Amino acid sequence: MSLNERISKVIEYSNLSPSEFADEIDVQRSSISHITSGRNKPSLEFIIKIKSSFPEILWDWLVTGEGEMLKSELPEVELTTEEKIEDSKGKPTPLPDLFTMMKDDEDFGAEEEIEAVKESPRESFIPPPYRNQENISDSQRLENSNEQIINQVIGNQSNKIKRIVLFYENGKFESFEP
Repeated sequence: MSLNERISKVIEYSNLSPSEFADEIDVQRSSISHITSGRNKPSLEFIIKIKSSFPEILWDWLVTGEGEMLKSELPEVELTTEEKIEDSKGKPTPLPDLFTMMKDDEDFGAEEEIEAVKESPRESFIPPPYRNQENISDSQRLENSNEQIINQVIGNQSNKIKRIVLFYENGKFESFEP
């Protein structure tokens, strides 16, 4: 039996339509039809999603097709008393998880809540942004007057002037070509 056929069998087992099955395992609906028709092969992520949604399905059967499909179909082996004792010695006792501890302890978290109520919330002071009263233009102001600059440029006889551009404070400019 191919992997695609095993996935079709899982869909039959689930008693869901292919679109409902896709929603159940959180995949696109089109991927179900592509896999069951044999057009595409399922990815590892796809198989993991099936196994997560249907934990009673065995990995060996789902991946390789060997063995039984469901865990409940496996024959249970009765352990002898000695095997049970050896098995229990090898397993560490499980530690309680956080949620079990919270259920067992009625006062769990009570101190933290009281302390949180006593402390007033601290607000950080953020100063208002500094506003400079002087408007800064996009271009820098020249210290020399326009006439002085033109005279300096004209005085330099080794270079020929190609173009003179004057920029005004209001954003306008003039271009002069000799």
